[in-house]
Amino acid sequence: MHRAAIALLLATLALPAWAGAQREEDLSHTVASALRRSVGDVNAPRLVFDSPQEGQAWLAEMSRRLEKRIPDAWTRERLLTAIHYEATRAGLDPQMVLGLIQVESGFKKYAVSSADARGLMQVMPFWTRSIGTPEHNLFDLTTNLRYGCAILRHYIDRERGNLFLALGRYNGSRGRAEYPDLVRGAWQKHWAWTPPAGLQKAASIRP
Repeated sequence: MHRAAIALLLATLALPAWAGAQREEDLSHTVASALRRSVGDVNAPRLVFDSPQEGQAWLAEMSRRLEKRIPDAWTRERLLTAIHYEATRAGLDPQMVLGLIQVESGFKKYAVSSADARGLMQVMPFWTRSIGTPEHNLFDLTTNLRYGCAILRHYIDRERGNLFLALGRYNGSRGRAEYPDLVRGAWQKHWAWTPPAGLQKAASIRP
């Protein structure tokens, strides 16, 4: 069976996700161009830390926390590496993105919401028309994370750094507390992380 057909079948069978609906909007040429460049990045995901020791400590701890949801170690580490890379690249806290994914899809790669939001970060299909190409598969792990992180970064910038409003906009519920509170709760309860003593903080990277 063709890979795209398999993805569509799995998506159809997936349980609906907890998600609202990101709202399609007119983007300025400058914003649209920046988002297109961001989602068009073809660099392979990697951990971005000042030291390999810190990266391995983070990966080991996050993998342990994710084990009940994703039993396969290779799959967990691949996912976590991609999350860390795409979040850091977009200027987002990877632990916050983990909380958002927990709320949005429960780490189900083929999750689909009642509003047709897709994948780990529940990205609406209209984004492939606005800033991507028809070939972009939102059920692909890296593609979904790249879109989701770029979109959330766009909303944070639009809300002048206000994460509460940006999260609401991401969910299609701007100004209401339920969704931002869920993300923040998952972030702080399940994914908060402090580097072990003596290790450097994560480095920042640019797109």
